[in-house]
Amino acid sequence: MVKLPQIVKIMRAKSGEGLSFHSILLELLAITGTMAYSIANSFPFSAWGEALFLMLQTVAIGFLVQHFEGRTERGLAFLLAYAGALSLTLSPLTPSGVVTALQAFNMPAVVISRLLQAATNYRNGHTGQLSAVTACLLFAGSLARIFTSVQETGDALLALTYIVSSACNGIIMGQLLYYWNVPLSKRKED
Repeated sequence: MVKLPQIVKIMRAKSGEGLSFHSILLELLAITGTMAYSIANSFPFSAWGEALFLMLQTVAIGFLVQHFEGRTERGLAFLLAYAGALSLTLSPLTPSGVVTALQAFNMPAVVISRLLQAATNYRNGHTGQLSAVTACLLFAGSLARIFTSVQETGDALLALTYIVSSACNGIIMGQLLYYWNVPLSKRKED
């Protein structure tokens, strides 16, 4: 439930201001790649189960960002397109090489996703509706997943993905701390 505080913050504010939809899409791609790769390699659910819940929460965030920007139809199209892509990715029609490539693409997807969000934060001069609780939990969770990935799967690619993810989540955490006391007047000026 690491992204639940983010969902609650968006719902309360009725705004996804400051959240990069492109970053959300890339993060969703990375989560989906991890889930598909883990399922294809018959890793235990304990090694990848959080990806299922992260995926559901990230999809909800993606829809809410679109919805509160006044693009509900676009949000619904996003939900349908993702459901179709996920079904295809998890089906036997998808070659194992494609699933492995998805997992390998996780590192660039995570890096680009976090850098897009960091750039959005920098450009805005604040973190908008970005939840500090969610960011902190994502950072701590990615650090923990380094250890559990090594212990439960022994898969170097999976562990390296979480190392890179931890570093990128650290950048977002740093920005949250840096922009913590940005006055509301500064936010309204932008």
